[in-house]
This record gives sequence, C-alpha cells and structure tokens, in this order.
Amino acid sequence: MTGMTGTTGATPPGSSSSVVRMDGPWTHRDVAANGARFHIAEMGDGPLVLLLHGFPQFWWTWRHQLPALAEAGFRAVAMDLRGVGGSDRTPRGYDPANLALDVTGVIRSLGEPDAALVGHDLGGYLAWTAAVMRPKLIRRLAVASMPHPRRWRAAMLGDLRQTAAGSYVWGFQRPWIPERRLAADDGELVGRLVREWSGPRRPPDDEAIGVYRRAMCIPSTAHCSIEPYRWLVRSLARLDGFQFNRRMKRPVRVPTLHLHGSLDPVMRTRSAAGSGEYVEAPYRWRLFDGLGHFPHEEDPGAFTKELVDWLKDPEPDR
Repeated sequence: MTGMTGTTGATPPGSSSSVVRMDGPWTHRDVAANGARFHIAEMGDGPLVLLLHGFPQFWWTWRHQLPALAEAGFRAVAMDLRGVGGSDRTPRGYDPANLALDVTGVIRSLGEPDAALVGHDLGGYLAWTAAVMRPKLIRRLAVASMPHPRRWRAAMLGDLRQTAAGSYVWGFQRPWIPERRLAADDGELVGRLVREWSGPRRPPDDEAIGVYRRAMCIPSTAHCSIEPYRWLVRSLARLDGFQFNRRMKRPVRVPTLHLHGSLDPVMRTRSAAGSGEYVEAPYRWRLFDGLGHFPHEEDPGAFTKELVDWLKDPEPDR
C-alpha cells in the first residue's frame, strides 16, 4: 500500500488525540478486534447500540445520538472505522468483508451477545454486510443514506444519474491524487463536500466543518478513507468482487430501519429505495423531506426520535 506513514498497525506519529477524543458526556477508550485497535466513544447502560460513521467523518458525527440513546436506556457506542479517527491505520484490510468483521469483533470485545447496528454512508454499507455475515451478532439494523450493497452495485453500473451522483467514487480510483486533495489546504475539500452534500435547510456550521477537516489531516487518514472505495470499484471485475456480491444475496433476517434524506445529492432516493427486497424481516422505510446526505446531523432531533422509537418498538413490523 502506498501513501502510508508511521508504524503498521498503530496510529501514525503526529496524530492529534485532541482532535479525535472530543470532550463530552461520553468516555473514550480503545478496544482490540480483528487484529487491530479501535477507538470508541461510549455512554449509557443497557442493550448495545453500535454506531458506524461514513465518509468523510469519524465517530463524532454521532455526537447528538450518543446522549439521546443513553437517556433512552441503551449502551451507545460510536466507533472509528479502521484507518480513521483514533483507530489503527493498517496497510491492508479495507475490503467490506474485513471491515464488517472489525465491527462484529468490536461487539465481541465489548462483551455483548449482540448489538443493534446503526450505520451511515460507508458505515451503512458495512452494517448491511455485517448483518449478512454474522446474523447472530446483529439484533436490529438501521441504515442511513446507503442502499443494500447489491442495490448500490446495480445503481452505480446501471443508472446513469447515480453514476454521475457518485462521481467522487470513480475519482478515488486514481493513485495518490485523491488523498492529496483531501488533505490539501487543511482539508478544505472535506468542508466543501460536507456542505455540498447537505440539504439546504440546516447546513453544517463552521465548528463542525473545522472538526472534520482537522480529523482528515491526521497522517494517513485521507489514504485509508479512500481505500474502501477503491476496493468497491476495482473489485467490480474481479473474482473477490463477484464472490462478495454473491455472498450478499443472502437475505437480512433482522428487523431493519432504512433512513434517507429526500435531497441526498450523492445517493439518490431511487437507488436506496427497494433495498427491502433483500430483507426477510420487518422492514421500515423513512424518507426525511428536505434533508440531504447527513440526516442525523442536519435534523438530529427528528432522526434520533425515529431511531429511538424504532429501537424501543416491540413490534417493528407495524
């Protein structure tokens, strides 16, 4: 792997814990899973809810949901994915199957029998994957701004509008240049992407933008953030990609909540809708009118209420 700095399997020298370990009502610690070390922020007691961030963010994207879930009686844990935030930057392991094993490994390391997985963007892709690969460890599934992996693949290859909307994914296939652009000018591109992908109702404030820019500038983060997308495209014509796509034909057999912003410019509603065909369990679709790609940050109150009500609903098929 090119573009790496620091020691394999460790957070690179020069990383700033003050950027990642933000103060708040939560506590920070590291857990070992799947051959790597993962940073988590956690609070509350009760059934585990594990939150998975997307691109170009890290655990802090769930800052609104952590206290709300804890108050609702859950053990809320937000983890940094491999290569991001306070977790290890390893030289390999950025394919979705291995990243999903990171997630299920963290569940085991937390000493829990199972978890409700909540994933946004790439985190949602991994949540779908984990629910298929390790169904006994997943109690419920909530996915925001990401279709089922097979729907994503079909849309990116067969829907010209989705192909155009996901142009950043194709752009990530170039060597070196994408990570340099992400980290250039103190992460200016990160701020631009978050603003452009958000809906017009509640654009992100400068403080949040600054946090994401600083986190992306931690050494090797830009490179590691791009690697999963490189695998997703380059594997389209490779045996491992065909095997993964075939594996994802197995149905999801846990109650699933699918959340989406109606104005999401990078993941079209048409692409996400219909993912329920891969779920052989109660499936609930919720479209947030006027929100973009980050509904959990653009309208945290509405998003969190929908999530908590569904998590506490004994009859999620209603």
